[in-house]
Amino acid sequence: MTSPQQLIQGFLRFREQHFVHNDALYRQLVEQGQTPNTLVVACCDARVDPSLVLDCTPGDLFVIRNVANLVPPWGTLSGHHGTSSALEYGVRNLGVQHIIVLGHAHCGGIRTLVETGGANNPDSFIDDWMHLVESARAEVQKEMPGASMEAQARACEQRAIMVSLSNLMTFPWVRERVEGGTLTLHGWYFDIGHGQLLRYNAATNAFEPL
Repeated sequence: MTSPQQLIQGFLRFREQHFVHNDALYRQLVEQGQTPNTLVVACCDARVDPSLVLDCTPGDLFVIRNVANLVPPWGTLSGHHGTSSALEYGVRNLGVQHIIVLGHAHCGGIRTLVETGGANNPDSFIDDWMHLVESARAEVQKEMPGASMEAQARACEQRAIMVSLSNLMTFPWVRERVEGGTLTLHGWYFDIGHGQLLRYNAATNAFEPL
């Protein structure tokens, strides 16, 4: 377990490394601002840090993290839309050229969705959020009724990535850029247990090792 004091000590080491000696990277980031080429929609799971998993330096990625790395469909402007607003900023303001939906194995949100048979608690923020991929759970259950819970959860984790890729195309400014060839969408799946990164291949309709 990491305590707040350990985090403070970690910051002091970070500061010593990057700021005390006038690090060139952070001078550039301050002077030129952020110019990431890639936006990543990742899970808030503590085990799945996109910058660490993909071995990136500060400024490389524009990261959106939420429960189960989901993208909601485009909709009304009423309400609070953290993921959608961050997506808009990355696409329209920063002009990213790639969006990666980064799912992962052993996702707690997906596992609960599969185990409970659907998002059905009207008093839960999480259930309301997970309802975005209820169609993925229902499809997996219909196609794999006799499979183990582990197999169903893994299939649903991957199917949820496909739902988010589809939802991305409902945003007019995403669809316009994809169709214009200036933005590419990717579905990736990080298998924590085996240290593998899989990519969704639309031609084969399957996730394949990178």
